[in-house]
Amino acid sequence: MCKNRPCRPPEDAPPKWLKLRNFLKALRFSTRWLIIEYIGEGSKSTKEIYEYLIRRGENLTKSGLYYHLSELKDAGIIEVAEYIEEGGGAPEKVWKLKTKKIVIDLIEKEVD
Repeated sequence: MCKNRPCRPPEDAPPKWLKLRNFLKALRFSTRWLIIEYIGEGSKSTKEIYEYLIRRGENLTKSGLYYHLSELKDAGIIEVAEYIEEGGGAPEKVWKLKTKKIVIDLIEKEVD
């Protein structure tokens, strides 16, 4: 589809299409679904998520995890709930779901 050119949305793409595209892009990897399922109704630290994925057999580096978390965050699926201050290093992020359900309204409702 986009073999010899950058894959960009059409200029006249409706906002709904762009939002759906961002969700689909973020959800295309099984690792990200595992992250969503693990966070569930609660919240999990980056370290907890990493350890969970390793226990599940995911072959993942820490930088790979940060990339997956970033993609989910950019799509509006997860967000930082808080930071954990430990030692003298950078604070650890604790993640929670921001979006728990995706609804697609295909028919635009008219406003009177």
